[in-house]
Amino acid sequence: MGEQRQRYNEKFKKETVKYIQEQTKTVVEIGEELGISPGVLHNWLAKYREFGNEPVNSAEKVRELEQRLLEQEKEL
Repeated sequence: MGEQRQRYNEKFKKETVKYIQEQTKTVVEIGEELGISPGVLHNWLAKYREFGNEPVNSAEKVRELEQRLLEQEKEL
């Protein structure tokens, strides 16, 4: 017989996504820590991600801020 699938409620999923966004660890590392496959965590991220929870120093955020700065410099 196969393993029983674990079910997680919405609150747990949202809290886990928030935790992922606040960490500097990879999704794989967090998956190992929590015993949840990285694929499942990526699915949760796609569904529950809130960009306001991400650290300012993420590479995407830095590129976005650099682009905005360049645009503002051109306007001046």
